[in-house]
Amino acid sequence: MNEKLLHTPEGVRDIYGTECLERQEVISRIKKVLKSYAYSEIETPSFEYFDIFNMDKGSAPSNEMYKFFDRNNNTLVLRPDITPSIARSAAKYFADEELPIRLSYMGRTFKNEPLHQGKLHETTQIGCELINDDSSAADAEILACIVDVVRVSGLKNFQIEIGEVEFFKGIIEEAGLGSEEEESIKEFIQMRNFFGLIEYVKRLDISDNSKEALCSFDKFFGGVEMLDRAEKITKSEKALTAIGRLRKVYNVLSFYGYENYIGFDLGMLNGYGYYTGIVFRAYTYGTGSAIVRGGRYNNLLAKFGKDAPSIGFAIMIDDLMMAVTRQHINIDVDTNRALVIYEIENQQSAVLLAEKLRERNVEASLIRKSSRHSLSEYEEYARKYEFDKIYIVKDNEEVDEHYILSEEIMQLKDKYKNEAEAGGVL
Repeated sequence: MNEKLLHTPEGVRDIYGTECLERQEVISRIKKVLKSYAYSEIETPSFEYFDIFNMDKGSAPSNEMYKFFDRNNNTLVLRPDITPSIARSAAKYFADEELPIRLSYMGRTFKNEPLHQGKLHETTQIGCELINDDSSAADAEILACIVDVVRVSGLKNFQIEIGEVEFFKGIIEEAGLGSEEEESIKEFIQMRNFFGLIEYVKRLDISDNSKEALCSFDKFFGGVEMLDRAEKITKSEKALTAIGRLRKVYNVLSFYGYENYIGFDLGMLNGYGYYTGIVFRAYTYGTGSAIVRGGRYNNLLAKFGKDAPSIGFAIMIDDLMMAVTRQHINIDVDTNRALVIYEIENQQSAVLLAEKLRERNVEASLIRKSSRHSLSEYEEYARKYEFDKIYIVKDNEEVDEHYILSEEIMQLKDKYKNEAEAGGVL
């Protein structure tokens, strides 16, 4: 057999066993949180037309997309990001709705990342989008929801860093810089190359005050007190309005009691072009990437024909679970599984027992005992595959003390014993 057939391509992986059980448990908890905030689930296709995600919409670069063609020669892509799909759907199905729309989703995304970065090419995201609400209260609700989502995963030590795209734009406009200089400065800040930023800004023909403001982005992070420093560095109305909005958001989060989870970073300039206001990322230790990303994208839906302000976030499930594992957080998967072992002459009794167990929401697995395997091997098998109990169906009434039957099972045994051709249960 070709050994290559047993391996997955670069950037994708199998998930099974305990890891899969824990992952599904965390996903279930997250969905309950989103439902508690009254978000309605929506499912969008795994692949769409290329134009849904091209750079005009601010999504991933073309060379990071998995592209292919349909029989009509249309260019299709596996979605690298789910937000544009939600924006398209909202514009189509909620075109005339003016009051808030809350949508949640779960799906796989596909990005052809450079191999040397060691990132997965197929990842799972769960997220939500709040559409038709441009208020600071909506910003705060989204951030509070993120706190609740991360906490139900078991993580306690995490921080949400908040930025504001409009603050950066206000500083650029105040300096009178063009798009070329803006992109260069943004790149320096994103790369955290502040020495390079200072050298670049020194050569620009702008006021000393603007130079000072642009060279201060290495100081624009920290607690809420940092916003005081940011306000003093500029007179731009746009930048000051952005700071004022961050204060409003922080004030609402204090009503939730979530201030300790919040930090600010005005140098956070997300690579996706559709963000227009507040942006944020949630970090914890045990993973080098953000476990949650999001922000406000007030112009994206207009590209699909619906002019509506929007804000949302995506939880990176793979990064989240990596952090959970590396922080040694126990995920109680709350299994209720029984292994029913029988010999062929007691098959009917075993089937009846398994059916009764399933009626009581016990996950019952039947296995016919083989002479090639000892009871200790079956016991080890049960431990390996997360069974909580073992029941051995025999043709007598003795109870092997090595296995403990619950009172409920003893009652079950008495109930079906008269119906079975063979004996009882041990």
